[in-house]
Amino acid sequence: MISATEFVGQLFVTALLIVVGIFVIVVILRSIRIVPQAYAGVVERLGRYQRTLQPGLNILIPFIDRLRPLVDMREQVVSFPPQPVITEDNLVVSIDTVIYFQVTDARAATYEIANYLAGVEQLTVTTLRNVVGGLNLEEALTSRDNINGQLRVVLDEATGKWGLRVNRVELKAIDPPLSIQDSMEKQMRAERDRRAVILTSEGSKQSQILEAEGARQSAILKAEGEAQAQILKAEAEAKAITIVFDAIHKGNPDAQLLAYEYLQTLPKLAEGDANKLWIIPSELTEALKGIGQGFFGGAPGPEASGGRPPKA
Repeated sequence: MISATEFVGQLFVTALLIVVGIFVIVVILRSIRIVPQAYAGVVERLGRYQRTLQPGLNILIPFIDRLRPLVDMREQVVSFPPQPVITEDNLVVSIDTVIYFQVTDARAATYEIANYLAGVEQLTVTTLRNVVGGLNLEEALTSRDNINGQLRVVLDEATGKWGLRVNRVELKAIDPPLSIQDSMEKQMRAERDRRAVILTSEGSKQSQILEAEGARQSAILKAEGEAQAQILKAEAEAKAITIVFDAIHKGNPDAQLLAYEYLQTLPKLAEGDANKLWIIPSELTEALKGIGQGFFGGAPGPEASGGRPPKA
């Protein structure tokens, strides 16, 4: 039978073993730290920076090393609320900005600034006011790339000691006052109307020029066609005359045939409604003489022999 003293001793030993086991488990848990990918951990030993943990399994000294909150090393996108900015011509515009930055040094981001996100926001606001304050409204609306470049250079240079790298700065919107927006809309509408009128007049002018050019070309082609037709007609008539002339000379016609052809041509002179007066050529008598001589065997008439009848 176990006495009370032995029972108390065994209970004390069991409790001590349990406490030691719990202590060992706690020590092991505090010694092992697993850092996820794209994160970094800053370790302090007795309150002083000791090292930066990389992703993976890391071993710490329990109760001596302390791990600060993990730092996200990925590129971050932060959109800041609209900020009122005064331009050079004393107009207040509201500008929305978006910053793309990345932590490159976890130690600097932890110790060089208390809150790097708030620091980036305030630095962006002040830099934006400095840059836009030197521009008028029209330049501010049309120079976004220039403003983005200046902001990125200033922010990247200022945040370098904080362990940050500013990759891009974008202006989401530049909103002028409502009165200025109405004036700009009216101006744009008037400009569009002016351009429409100019384009319409230019189109009408071009159409008239093309019509005139087409009419001129048509007249030129028509005149050239008529001239060519007359030339061809004249050449054909000349060729026909040449052919007839050659045929007459080759056939060696006598005077009676020529006179007959001459008489055949005379009625054509009287053709037409406008011919009210017909003048008989003097050659008609000669032609009649030739025809008469042909019908009567070539014997001249009384007029041809001087009024004397031919001898029997």
